Amino acid sequence: MKNSIKLTDLKLEWINEPKHSKIESGKVSIITDPQTDFWQRTYYGFQNNNAPALLSKIADKYFSFVVKTEFNSKQRYDQCGVIIYQNSDNWFKASIEYENEEFQRLGSVVTNNGYSDWATTDIPAIQKFMYYRLSRRENDFCIESSYDGINYKQMRIFHLFSANGTINIGIYACSPENSSFCAEFSGLEFMDCKWAKHK
Repeated sequence: MKNSIKLTDLKLEWINEPKHSKIESGKVSIITDPQTDFWQRTYYGFQNNNAPALLSKIADKYFSFVVKTEFNSKQRYDQCGVIIYQNSDNWFKASIEYENEEFQRLGSVVTNNGYSDWATTDIPAIQKFMYYRLSRRENDFCIESSYDGINYKQMRIFHLFSANGTINIGIYACSPENSSFCAEFSGLEFMDCKWAKHK
């Protein structure tokens, strides 16, 4: 990717389009609908695939995608963040999930061949914004988070078996329980890959 590109400058497509959303220059807002989520099989047994995601198709094999999320979540499992969505059995998401008035979970889910995992770390419940940087090197990816948009810390490295060519990447928000909140996304941008090649 030779030049930085704003997400809103690309052709965007919804999956599970929400009832209320707004796409402006440099900013996207989503008001979540109750009982929406992405999850496949593991541990809980259920399968959910009805959360809204705003996606762009990217064929470049080396790039980074950055975005700032802001949210007023207040119900268990409310979440918003970045997503790669190939199909219902193969996808990735990273977000902050609200848990209670004391803490919430900064985490990520990798779903390969219809089974999801969930890797998390607890952060204070008062945190209501987060920056993410998702980088691609062919089928391998690195997700990082930041409190200031400058200093990023690695959350995990992962592989998607279904990411051989074009991927569908963007943002999502959902409320798995009976709640709704407003998620705002700004500074959405694609740029040269910031994840250095391993030596």
